[in-house]
Amino acid sequence: MPAHDPPGTVISSSPETTSPSASHHSVEEVGREAARRRTFAVISHPDAGKSTLTEALALHAQVITEAGAVHGKAGRRATVSDWMDMEKARGISITSAALQFPYGEHIVNLVDTPGHSDFSEDTYRVLSAVDAAVMLVDAAKGLEPQTLKLFRVCKARGIPVITVINKWDRPGLDPLALMEEIQDQIGLVPTPLTWPVGISGDFRGVLDRRTGEYVAYTRTAGGATRAPEERMAADAALAREGEVWQASVEESELLAGDGADHDQDLFLSGFTTPVLFASAILNFGVATILETLVELAPSAAAFHHGKEDAEGRPAEVREVVAPFSAFVFKVQAGMDTNHRDRLAFARVCSGVFERGMVVVHAQSGRPFATKYAQSVFGRDRAVLDVAYPGDIIGLVNANALTIGDTIYVDDPVQYPPIATFAPEHFAVATAVDRGRFKQFQRGIDQLDSEGVVQVLRSDLRGNQSPVLAAVGPMQFEVAQARMADEFNAAIRLETLGYSQARRTDAASAPTFAMVRGVEVLERRDGTLLVLAPDKWRISTMERDHPDLTLEPLLAGER
Repeated sequence: MPAHDPPGTVISSSPETTSPSASHHSVEEVGREAARRRTFAVISHPDAGKSTLTEALALHAQVITEAGAVHGKAGRRATVSDWMDMEKARGISITSAALQFPYGEHIVNLVDTPGHSDFSEDTYRVLSAVDAAVMLVDAAKGLEPQTLKLFRVCKARGIPVITVINKWDRPGLDPLALMEEIQDQIGLVPTPLTWPVGISGDFRGVLDRRTGEYVAYTRTAGGATRAPEERMAADAALAREGEVWQASVEESELLAGDGADHDQDLFLSGFTTPVLFASAILNFGVATILETLVELAPSAAAFHHGKEDAEGRPAEVREVVAPFSAFVFKVQAGMDTNHRDRLAFARVCSGVFERGMVVVHAQSGRPFATKYAQSVFGRDRAVLDVAYPGDIIGLVNANALTIGDTIYVDDPVQYPPIATFAPEHFAVATAVDRGRFKQFQRGIDQLDSEGVVQVLRSDLRGNQSPVLAAVGPMQFEVAQARMADEFNAAIRLETLGYSQARRTDAASAPTFAMVRGVEVLERRDGTLLVLAPDKWRISTMERDHPDLTLEPLLAGER
């Protein structure tokens, strides 16, 4: 391609001129590569250790040589996956990071997700792009609200879940009580693969329930390097640990008596969850997590699309060996402070992606060249030449792509859009310096396309005073920081007294716009939203206008 062509620009050729779907890659090769992939997300409540676990997994896969920590001591660097200044300052994950690494004969695609509930919509998008999830549970706190919410998303999407009880090096709950909590609160039967030797706060190692062996751990300085592991038979473990080992064996036997042993079919069907005990900060049990993922988690599978049949099941399936297709689950700008470029993250669903291939944008029907493709983890980047089903690709400056879009070659396909959460917080944004209106408008549009906030507009408010809508108030802080830092267009926010949003249509909108204390605004995708101060006002409108459209957004998620 000519060097002067802007990257990701739509070109004028017709779809018939798109490059062949990597025809030199055989069906057998694509199927084999898809079977090697394990694509998963880590989900949990804030501060359960997600980013720390991400670093520990990368460390054990020998992708990095020394792990950082989100809440690191002086002199320890921040985690590789948390690249925003706000993330580093607060010790939380706001954005999502994708990391690919080989492990044995497999390729692991790890997608780290925001933990804070204010960014649960971004996590939801990530869960649309994975085949399995690791649910991280704090040993001291058990199942927390955000964990439960994200688990429900996994269940709705049919994503099998592996549970990791983290922070066993600190005082916490009884392990049997945790198992009971998992079964009672999320309805999955826990089937522990490992069982702790030593109470929480005295983490000596684990009993491998499938082999009966003892895996003893040794601490390293600050937990920054791989923790040495020593495997030994039961008699040696008894001689070394005495009553502590015996207690672990007896509890494991109780679990076996209750039928809490792993069954792969039940796990993949969403009836059970394998359980592992670990301490990500000390790197205890991390190797077992990796081994469990590659052994038990499903490989890249066929994706569903098209209209549903009479029973509500997708009527069409795009097999992994079909021609290339992918869908965009995240858009992010400002990841490279030197270039201020824009990345569209896409999950490869079928076929082979090759850098430079021309693909069709399903939503517009127009082709464009993928000249600049990268794999990205935090601020670290690498040129990506080839990707297979299950892989995550970063398309640089593919400005035509937005969240939920599909790209493909050859046989047309369009995957279902990603649902949008119902916002609960609303604020009017205005430029501090009205002379920088162009920068203001460009920044607002960029944040809208990334899904950082939802931007709502109306003729009455005009483009100079759009309404920002968010699931949580911290989204507003991110929007303000990025507008000032990336677009040099500081904004002032004025909070609005709305807490409810409902979808309506063009025929119903004028009536609702006349209701006192209610406002109708339009979202980027053309959806009309009715904003109201409380549920009582919504109930009143439903009662007074039963024939008009007033629908919830993504019911049950917020």
